[in-house]
Amino acid sequence: MDPLIRARGLVKRYGGRTVVKGIDLDIHPNEVVALIGPNGAGKTTTLEMILGLRPPDGGSVAYWCEDPRKHLGVQLQATPFFPALTAAENLQLIAAFYGMRLQPGEMRDILQRCGLAEAERTEASRLSGGQQKRLAIAIALVHRPQVLFLDEPTAALDPRARKEIRDLIRRLSRSGTTIVFTSHDMEEVEKLADRVILIHRGEIRAEGSPESLPRQYGVGNLEELYLELTV
Repeated sequence: MDPLIRARGLVKRYGGRTVVKGIDLDIHPNEVVALIGPNGAGKTTTLEMILGLRPPDGGSVAYWCEDPRKHLGVQLQATPFFPALTAAENLQLIAAFYGMRLQPGEMRDILQRCGLAEAERTEASRLSGGQQKRLAIAIALVHRPQVLFLDEPTAALDPRARKEIRDLIRRLSRSGTTIVFTSHDMEEVEKLADRVILIHRGEIRAEGSPESLPRQYGVGNLEELYLELTV
């Protein structure tokens, strides 16, 4: 099956330092891909180049469609929602940026899918941390993207909120959304990902399923693999 996104030889430099060193990466339909690696490994920079948010200094990215921006959803760690607007008002405003107007049924569907049905009229600033993360994902889903990028979607959340976000990712995957996410939680990666890509010092050091990678490197689990390959 042809990939939705194909990155080849991606390079990014800051000053005299190369932070991404010729990464090749494919994203296939209907898969959940986890990018793992230490802070500063180049994960977020790689995603930003794939999304067109940061120009590469070398390499290329090819997409399955002519205007990928219409089909990519993005939840970054700092999501620009409007704190004085309700959850529903935020969704309607973001939809307007795409030239859309959400009908009541569409609004309810997005809120329901993201576990925000009861928070429809709550101001964003009054939502809990978990609800704000779900709102960030809901905003990324407004234009019905085919591929969703999530940058550490459960970071700094309590256990219940983390479970809610993980359940949401599973539901989105089952509905046919291709998902790429970053995480430092290896248990989360084992539960959610179909494929794992470990990036260290700007290079891909390992790639495979959560089940096969530890066996391939003779370790017990993903956390041991992470520690082995990020020395």
